[in-house]
Amino acid sequence: MQIDFLGAIEQISKEKEIDSGVLLESIETAMAAAYKKKYGTTLNVRVSIELSTGNVKVFAYKNAADVVVDIFQEISLEEAHKLNPNYQLGDTVEIDVTPKNFGRIAAQNVRNVLVQKIREAERVILYNKFLAKENEIVTGIVQRIEKKYIYIDLDKIEGILPPNERMSTEEYHLNERLKVYITEVKKTPKGPQIMLSRTHPGLVRRLFEIEVPEIARGEVIIKGIAREAGFRSKIAVFSHDSSIDPIGACVGQRGLRVQEIVDELKGEKIDIIKWSNDSHDFIASSLSPAKVLGVRIIEKEKTARVIVADNQLSLAIGKEGQNARLAARLTGWKIDIKSQSQMEAMQNIPYLPGREGIH
Repeated sequence: MQIDFLGAIEQISKEKEIDSGVLLESIETAMAAAYKKKYGTTLNVRVSIELSTGNVKVFAYKNAADVVVDIFQEISLEEAHKLNPNYQLGDTVEIDVTPKNFGRIAAQNVRNVLVQKIREAERVILYNKFLAKENEIVTGIVQRIEKKYIYIDLDKIEGILPPNERMSTEEYHLNERLKVYITEVKKTPKGPQIMLSRTHPGLVRRLFEIEVPEIARGEVIIKGIAREAGFRSKIAVFSHDSSIDPIGACVGQRGLRVQEIVDELKGEKIDIIKWSNDSHDFIASSLSPAKVLGVRIIEKEKTARVIVADNQLSLAIGKEGQNARLAARLTGWKIDIKSQSQMEAMQNIPYLPGREGIH
């Protein structure tokens, strides 16, 4: 079959991003299946394609035998000697069985098999490509909105943004460009399924890694993130280098770095907090923007009682308890917030600001 296989394989390999060796093997396998379907399903055959000429050869393998019982599996020793006098009983004999019209026969049967092989190879490539991007950010375009599910075009494949991974404060529009976080890549019979999120704390982490070079270089470390997607996030940062201000690095000149992230999250507020291994300091900082007067630690109960000025109480607790809730999640401590007047009423003595530890 005089076909420019080499040119065809190279073109398909480039367009579909499939290894040419994998593609050639698929073509040969498909042709062998076509031959067996036409001339005998029990034949043991292989197909060889000469890339430079496009010539196709079909070889059958049979065992040399004294008496031939199965013509598809055996060849007489006498016939084998005509091919090569060195064959002995039991040897596997390779026989050229290429039909004159095999090109036409193969073309009729190979196409569907070859298309299937190409699709399978594409699915494997896509799966491996996106598996490597699990827990990373990708940019896509809103392709469809169906039954609350958002389908994002990620170039050659769609990702799925489920209802529980959407920010309730966001509206999504067709053809809108969006940064999304890949939470999971599943292998399915129809190809890889890419699960996406706009609510995952990892989205905030990756956005800071993109916008803040000091984080990307490891000079500033993200110690923790607490997030209520669409409303507020708290991020704790730290640097071993005393010459680097971790909060300043994240905020950027005139607040440009953090503003880029806020814009991407459609106005979600972000509190950047300096992490400390001192629980008193870390808990006090975590309630930012409220000013804390004192922190009382109860180690056994993993509880912290925080004292704030009367005019700071609502700010420390936050709307519907959000600020206190995020601070507790960020620090890992149960936080009980009291105003200065509440503490004085409980103790019946004036409260003196400071820090206390109960072990």
